Amino acid sequence: MLEYVEKIRKTARKLFKDDKVDVFIGYKKGSVPMMNQPVLINTADQADLLYWDRNCGLNLCNYLTRRTDRIGIIANGCNSRNIVTHITENQIRRDQLYIVGIPCKGMIDHRAVQRAVKQQEILAVEEHAETFTVKGRDFEKTLNIKDYLRSNCLVCTHRNPVIFDEIIGQPVEEQREIDAYKDVKEIEKMDPENKWNLFTRMIDKCIRCYACRDACPLCYCPTCFVDESRPQWIGKSSDPIDTMTFHVLRAYHCAGRCTDCGACERVCPMGIPVRQFTKKLNKDAQEFFSWEAGLSLDQRPLLDVFRPDDYNDFIR
Repeated sequence: MLEYVEKIRKTARKLFKDDKVDVFIGYKKGSVPMMNQPVLINTADQADLLYWDRNCGLNLCNYLTRRTDRIGIIANGCNSRNIVTHITENQIRRDQLYIVGIPCKGMIDHRAVQRAVKQQEILAVEEHAETFTVKGRDFEKTLNIKDYLRSNCLVCTHRNPVIFDEIIGQPVEEQREIDAYKDVKEIEKMDPENKWNLFTRMIDKCIRCYACRDACPLCYCPTCFVDESRPQWIGKSSDPIDTMTFHVLRAYHCAGRCTDCGACERVCPMGIPVRQFTKKLNKDAQEFFSWEAGLSLDQRPLLDVFRPDDYNDFIR
């Protein structure tokens, strides 16, 4: 996807020169290989900072919340769906945005790459059409991109942006013939005790750094429930019950809103597959309400409306 880099820079320069934006939000190369960073630029001269490859995994919508200026922003499938959610939840106005759409074929899982090189220090990465090469002091290894995609990218069914003002490149083929919830279905087959044990083991390594919350484009409450003191929802210790409470409540706050962008898993320093919490809720939203988050500006969020044919009669 390196072919998009110069097109992104050219578009950003033009937007500033035509006085259409005050700020442009995109990615720049990180100081560490495979760790590209979000960047906000304010002039056309800064456009050369912009970059795009298969290591642009953080969701840019974190930088939209409650802004009042005119914004240009890069948007692949999941970024664009979160932009829709931000607009429908009144965090930003559509007329403030100039959305530059980018078809996406998936991001590389940096942890899987680290395992492939046996945790040796990676000093450089070169991306090619179907492969990429990682280099260190005493090694050089070429890997197939398709074998090292992030888990959410493997099951993504919205690789093209759902909303944009212009799109860079031709739309890519969507992945329709996949079972996005195969892992969830396996968990659903377990009895309650085994389910509880599975999730208890899953979060056993959690250090409560809240990186998953901070990276999530949906977590923009002025005060998070973990910081409330009146009442205090959960304690600040590493007590397992408090840790489980955090993960379960955070997942429910994302119910009907999560686009499965994978930012939470990408930033977790302990490598916890926290998407297992939100994926179950995404599956239920789709099965019971035919709902996927962030696909249309004309639809209110799932838990924002009631219809007579909604699931569960007791609501009536």
